[in-house]
Amino acid sequence: MKLDDLFGGDAGIPADQFPDPAVDAPADPTGAPQSVVLGGGCFWCTEAVFAKLDGVISVVSGYAGGTADTADYKSVCSGMTDHAEVIRVRYDSAVITLGQILKVFFAVAHDPTQLNRQGNDMGRQYRSSIFYASVIQERVAGGYLKQLADAKVFDQPIVTTLEPLEQFFEAEAYHQSFVARNPNQPYVAAVAMPKVKKLEKSFAGKLKKGQAGH
Repeated sequence: MKLDDLFGGDAGIPADQFPDPAVDAPADPTGAPQSVVLGGGCFWCTEAVFAKLDGVISVVSGYAGGTADTADYKSVCSGMTDHAEVIRVRYDSAVITLGQILKVFFAVAHDPTQLNRQGNDMGRQYRSSIFYASVIQERVAGGYLKQLADAKVFDQPIVTTLEPLEQFFEAEAYHQSFVARNPNQPYVAAVAMPKVKKLEKSFAGKLKKGQAGH
């Protein structure tokens, strides 16, 4: 099995043939930036994928699902908290929709069929999760989960959780933009870069200018 299959979502169809969400969120009429919090294993890897998408304003690594007193890397890595490693994606909804962000999340960023793990990263902190902050986010995410399941896009059942976002806690500074700052780090080279390459290949038309191949 190729690395991009192991760490990028073991779907029965190529990433560039993933269905668009049948239900999507409209662009915000005020033009205000929107945000969504996603958990797909190690936040270094998911951050690297979404940072390249046109319309994405910023991606911040952090923790969600637990309490403030355990929102630190050492505690979360213990697997004894309710936190998941997550990213907060801020985006311009006139350029990229919530549905399109979720499409990349499932097609490239992680494997939603792995329960409480991603590859060799094991523990509840690596669970596949969508933390919704509104009724619209819950409806779009829930609808897309059902759509992918009904279409049997993945060979195994999707185990992604839908959880209400109570609070997002920003991770320590050294985790931010980790892949961009450490492209030759062994974990980055083995796990993150195959996902980035898969994005560049399958979603070339949705990348920021100058991002392909970088």
